[in-house]
This record gives sequence, C-alpha cells and structure tokens, in this order.
Amino acid sequence: MTENAKPTVIVRRVKKVQGGGHHGGSWKVAYADFVTAMMAFFLVLWLMAATSKPERAAISEYFRNPSPLSGSSSTPAPGMAGPGGASTSMIKLGGATDVSRGNSDDPFQNKQESMPTPVQERERDRQRLEALKQELQEAISKSQALEPFKDQLLLDITPEGLRIQIVDKQNRPMFDLGSARLMPYTKTILLELSHFINQVPNHISITGHTDTTAYSTQLGYGNWELSADRANAARRTLLEGGMEEIKVARVVGLASSVLFDKINPQNPINRRISIVVMTKEAEAAALNETATLALPPNATADVEVDGVPSAVD
Repeated sequence: MTENAKPTVIVRRVKKVQGGGHHGGSWKVAYADFVTAMMAFFLVLWLMAATSKPERAAISEYFRNPSPLSGSSSTPAPGMAGPGGASTSMIKLGGATDVSRGNSDDPFQNKQESMPTPVQERERDRQRLEALKQELQEAISKSQALEPFKDQLLLDITPEGLRIQIVDKQNRPMFDLGSARLMPYTKTILLELSHFINQVPNHISITGHTDTTAYSTQLGYGNWELSADRANAARRTLLEGGMEEIKVARVVGLASSVLFDKINPQNPINRRISIVVMTKEAEAAALNETATLALPPNATADVEVDGVPSAVD
C-alpha cells in the first residue's frame, strides 16, 4: 500500500422518526369490521323489537330460501316454499317504504296476503281468545263495576271458544224469580262485557241454563222457555252496550239439561248465562247449521260428497 492511499471510511447514520413509525392500514380493516358487526347487531335488535312473531318467521324463511324465482327442482323447500324449492315469503314490515303502498298489483304482496292455512287459523284463534281471556281477567280485577261480581264470572277455554259464564249466587240471582227480567247488577255486568266482546271479530253464542226447580205455573211455559227467554234478554243487553248484532250466531235455552253441579241439581250455580266467543270452526258449524234450518220445507241444498254434486232434502 502506498503512502498516498486513503483508507475507506463507512459511516452508518440512524434516522430518528418523531412519534413512531407507520404501521400500515390493517387497523382500518379491523375497525371497519367492528363497525359493520355493531351495525348488524343493532339492526337485529331493531328487527326483534319492531316485528311480530309471524313477521320474524317470514324473515327467517326468506334468509333460508331468498330467491323469489321459480326453480326446476322437483323437491320443494321446507316451510312456506315455492316451486322448485325457492321461497315465496316476503318480508312486510310496514312503514313509509312499504312496497304495498306504491303498487297494489305486486305479485309478492298477493302471495303475502294469501289465505292462512287451517292450522295457522286455529293458532290465531287460540291466541286471540287467550288474549281476550287475560284482558277480561285483568279488567274484572280492576273494574269497580265488575269487581264485586268476580265470584259470579267464570272464564275458561273450551273446544268451542272462550266461555264466559255468569252464574247465580245465593242471595244474588241474575234474574227475578221465575222471570227473564234482569237484575240491575246483571245488566251492569253484561254492559261491561259487551265492550270486550266487540274487540274480536269472532261470533258468539248465548245459552241460558236453569236448575231443576220448576218456577212457572203457566200452562205450556217451563224451564225450557224460561232459559231461552233469559238468553235472549242477555243478547238484548249486550246489543244495548254496543255489541254488533251480526256477532250473534246462536241463542239457545237448555233448561236443566246441562247442569254445572250435577251432584246438587238445585245449586244456584246451575242457573247461569253462558256466552261463548266462538272459534272460527265452531262459528262456521253454527252458521251452517242455522242456514240449513232456515231452508223452506221443500227446498234442497246442493252439497258435494267426495267431489260429486248432490242434493239434500
């Protein structure tokens, strides 16, 4: 090496950055995922609060089979499914953007408003009558007009519907002795009941009952006539309270043929008025029976037996 040669010097400088370095954009992706998840969460909470049970079922069905188009598969999807396994359920929540307001000819709207199945109709009936029973029980406990008579009001659900029985009590009968004239407090009870009965679309039947004691001495007038007259008196009072006349499907007097207390036939509880808020099946049977009885003596009614038209005298 010559004396004039200069050594090579390598200088390493460390660059200092104020405030830390850049970590990339991964945090933005994570934050966006978090915001999306929270949005979805609050959307689910809103849907749960703003929709009814049938609407939530329609939403669930839509996401299981979201296509509104007909498919070619021969196997239908479970639930309310359309041809080829595609769902025809539409989510209808109402509000300002409801499509039914803008287009009355929407085919999806027509499918949504299709007639319910018999099972769905029975379930709706049951829920409606259960709600009415609960509302009546609460009203009886809170109403100053009904509270004194709560021991004379019996509520239960039967195969025919919600049965409301107004029963006699010792020293507090519903009618004058051997008469169809209502006591003032019985009229009060019926006037109060008329408001609740009018809240549901179901028809009603009214039945009068007596005990086995024959009060009347009139020739040809006994407990059968008395029970029917009392049932009709209850009907008139319900109408006076505002109940629609068309809701009455049947007014019957059964005398003492259906006793409440079979062990003691003369128990005052056997003297009662029974008002049944009927299920759709029961009212259809009652109205059909009424229509058949209303036919003239020589008239015929056309019916179908196994799909074959027939005539019944």
